[in-house]
This record gives sequence, structure tokens and C-alpha cells, in this order.
Amino acid sequence: MRLKNTSKTATLYRTVMPDHVCSHGLRCKDLLKRQGFKVDDQHLTSRSEVEALKALHNVSTVPQIFIDETRIGGFDGLLEYFGKPKPRKNTTTYQPIVALFSIGLLLAITITWLKLDAIFNFKTIEWFISISMVLLGLQKLMDLERFTTMFLSYDLLAQRWVRYSYIYPFVEAGAGLMMIAGVLTWISAPAAFFIASIGAVSVFKAVYVDRRDLKCACVGGDSNVPLGFVSLTENLMMVGMAIWMIAKT
Repeated sequence: MRLKNTSKTATLYRTVMPDHVCSHGLRCKDLLKRQGFKVDDQHLTSRSEVEALKALHNVSTVPQIFIDETRIGGFDGLLEYFGKPKPRKNTTTYQPIVALFSIGLLLAITITWLKLDAIFNFKTIEWFISISMVLLGLQKLMDLERFTTMFLSYDLLAQRWVRYSYIYPFVEAGAGLMMIAGVLTWISAPAAFFIASIGAVSVFKAVYVDRRDLKCACVGGDSNVPLGFVSLTENLMMVGMAIWMIAKT
């Protein structure tokens, strides 16, 4: 329950050492100031001071916040005190894929503006898809082992030939780069068509035939993006782009 406050002063105990500054402590300080509190910022500058504070108040973590001489707790306790939602952990979210495609679209519009002195035309769509392929490949390459672990749970070719899961991100990013530059279409288009076709069939089977509840490896192995419509759309976009590039050639 939120306590009535009249002093608008809070005491914050947080770790500030040469080799470690507590990030949650900084977030607590920022939140308190944004709520109009004057912060009595007490630095714990050694491990012994940290352990002494924990023992004094019978707590297991720092930072610790006190308002009106009442202990509120750490950052989660402070969020609860102010009636704010706690950060959700390990929950299904489309945020990574929305952010990636949004940046891809903005980059495509920027290139269109610089190259064609226009805001949007059909070339923008080409650049959007190819840039997205590069960004998706980059996300996978940031932690290749975790990506392969997740990818192997549903990709049909990777389950038969494990090394394919290691090759996939390089092919995706490489094909995207060649499509952006408009070079070596005879390599990039068939390569994109190949991996995307297998990906589309794999996703469709896993989600719509086998009804499996899986996480998508499309934005790397550390995401909570659900495998489904978005993953299928990604692959179909690549298939369409490959067919278009071949037709143009």
C-alpha cells in the first residue's frame, strides 16, 4: 500500500564502487527525482558497507530506499510504491521484431530520399526487405550458438543437417547486402529463395500443422517472439523479394 508522504525526501542506499556502480540504484534515484523527491543519496563504497546494510535491515539486496523512515525496498518495491508496473521478464513480445522492421523501413526511406530524391516508391520496398534481411542476419550472428539451439527446434533442413543452422545467418545477411547493392543477383536471389522457402514450410508445419508453441529464432536466440505469423511473413517476404529480383534480371 502506498504511504502518505509529506516530506518529499527519500534516503537511497546504493552501491558506488570503483569497479561497480549499481544500475538499479541509478534507476531508483532517477525515479525518485521524477516523482518530485529530494534524494539523500548514500553511497556504499565497499563490500563491507554493503554487507553491513544488509545485516542491519535483514535484506538480501541493495539498493534500499527509505521514505518517512519506512523501508520501501529496492527498485521493484519503489515501482510498487508509486503504483507503476514492474518490468515484465521472459514474456512473449513482438517488440524486437517491430523495432527491427521499423528501423529497416526508416533506413529504406532514407536511402530513397538520398538516391532518388523521393520519400517512397517501389524501390523503397526492395530496400526495406533487403535491409531487414541484413538486420535479421545480424541479430542471429550476435549469439550464433543460442540462435542455432532455437532454430533447430523447428527448421526441417537444420534438423537433418545441423551445420545448416550455422550457415543460415551468413546467407541471409549476405543475400541482403547484395540485394541492397544490386550486385550478384544470380547468387543472392536463389540463395534467399532457398532459405526462405525452407523456412516458410518449416514454420507452417511447426505452428499450423503440429500446433507447437515455440519461440522464433528470427531475431536471434535470446528473444521471446512467438513462432507464427510474423516468422512466416518474414520468410514469404524473402521469397517474394527473390522472385522479384530474378524476374527483373
